[in-house]
Amino acid sequence: MTDYVFPLPAPTTLPIAGTAQLFPVGRVYCIGRNYRWRADEAAPTTMPAWFMKPASAVIPAEVVLPYPPETAEFCHEIELVVAIGRGGRDIDPADVEANHIWGYAAGLDMTRRDLQQEAKRAGGPWEPAKAFDYSAPCTPLVPAKSCGHPKQGAIWLSVNGIERQRADVADLLWSVPELIAMLSRSVTLAPGDLVFTGTPVGVAPLQPGDVVTAGVDGIGQLSMIVSSPPGANPGALRGADASHSRQAYA
Repeated sequence: MTDYVFPLPAPTTLPIAGTAQLFPVGRVYCIGRNYRWRADEAAPTTMPAWFMKPASAVIPAEVVLPYPPETAEFCHEIELVVAIGRGGRDIDPADVEANHIWGYAAGLDMTRRDLQQEAKRAGGPWEPAKAFDYSAPCTPLVPAKSCGHPKQGAIWLSVNGIERQRADVADLLWSVPELIAMLSRSVTLAPGDLVFTGTPVGVAPLQPGDVVTAGVDGIGQLSMIVSSPPGANPGALRGADASHSRQAYA
């Protein structure tokens, strides 16, 4: 019997819609800009950038969305999430859907936007902005054998009943098979990996008490309320005022 120096942590899992089964989460890959944020935006000629979150950032998208420390711009990004069921390296895009995707979910790629902007200016890493606790809420996974492979369907997010983000999965600049193939050229994908596929225009900050509803048609829908920051006065974070916190990003 292996003698660990401390008990192994519980695995990160997501529920599977309509069953008592759980999906064990491996690594979490997040795709950068993959929707047009401006009508006149040119079609991309290179694959998008990607970054990672730890598996421990993934939580079921239920009830409470914890406001993290060290930020005044806690921003939402609704995304279609792909769950890998069979890994591989140098995967052919034509084989992705038939052989490698286990299922889909709707997820939030939560971002400490002010830290992300600081990192961009300094040329620094994005981990402080992206890889914090509870930064990847997801709905229950839907098996691809049940929902198929979505080629269209609304992806949307509202805050306190006011819509902020809306697009269609058909608007993805790079398709899911292309994204999975791209990642597999850089790393060997494994069962349990999740891929967040990018967010539409409308990213904006949240405040404690905000109610976030979001979803991807045919895949999943969530509703969460933003909690207060730990040990902070919600109205005084870094001197942020209400008008600044509500501005949308383009």
